[in-house]
Amino acid sequence: MSNIKIKSKHKHTNPIVIDNVSFAPGESGTISINVGRLPSDTKINLTAHVFRSKNPGPVILLLGGVHGDEINGVEIIRRILDKDTLQSIQRGTIIAIPLLNVFGFINFSRDVPDGKDVNRSFPGSMSGSLASRVARTLTKKILPFADVALDFHTGGASRYNYPQVRYAPSSPIAGKLAKAFAPPFILHKPLIPKSFRKTCETMGIPAIVYEAGESIRLCGVSIEKGIGGIMRVLKSLQMIEKETQEEQEVLLFKKSQWLRAPYSGMFIWSKQSGAKVFRGEQLGVIKDPFGTKSVEVFAKLDGYIVGHNNASVVNQGDALFHIGIEEEKIK
Repeated sequence: MSNIKIKSKHKHTNPIVIDNVSFAPGESGTISINVGRLPSDTKINLTAHVFRSKNPGPVILLLGGVHGDEINGVEIIRRILDKDTLQSIQRGTIIAIPLLNVFGFINFSRDVPDGKDVNRSFPGSMSGSLASRVARTLTKKILPFADVALDFHTGGASRYNYPQVRYAPSSPIAGKLAKAFAPPFILHKPLIPKSFRKTCETMGIPAIVYEAGESIRLCGVSIEKGIGGIMRVLKSLQMIEKETQEEQEVLLFKKSQWLRAPYSGMFIWSKQSGAKVFRGEQLGVIKDPFGTKSVEVFAKLDGYIVGHNNASVVNQGDALFHIGIEEEKIK
């Protein structure tokens, strides 16, 4: 594993001050930042854990729960916090936020009360909706210190994502971080306006997204590969000394396409995420509920299934299989 060199924009001898709480080199602690209040007068707070080494190095942001129902990322960072690794980093600083969208988490929802998506609300505004306030709090009070960002997500709406990292090919450092993370799959994905990654790029922060599993469901494989990826990134940034086991194979996909349902009905897949598929190969079948019609679903091109729909009932046009193409073996 090659080392990644990142020059920190924050002078290490200066304290990191978040919401009037100061962290000097060698200090660690937890801070709770108020981002809003519900009609019940219940406060919504953002909780951040800060770990600072005495030695200079980059500031890494670990972010989970941007979508409240995507709980694998929350659990990944929670387990990382359970380890003693972050307490004894060799250099630099780690800011870990396990859960950004608290309202969505307690309501099993991707969004916030007004239906807004936090990840389409950046850089946000403190005079806007709750989603906008959450985004603004992160943008204003946390991101100015970050040199690198790792964002953790899952598939949404019954869609399962095979463990993968996504990054914008316009960012070479993000590409190096993705390869250091070493998930089974890496995807080129352009930046989306008003997203967390887009705001990071505007602020000069290389960011990658780990996508694994599906919403409202913990996946042990996704969690373990996410933890391993964090450890490998920290190792590549020379923040920890512990050796980590690397994946046997990593595939990079430069493009991907969704295969959509040609018919409405009961969906039964026969191929799932992670599988290599070939044009013309049957991937599943859709049957009407009355037992009168059956429509087979075939692959339209060669590639790998990087995500699939676990919904039992689908409508015509629904996304069924996310196929990665133009693969390149990088490990």
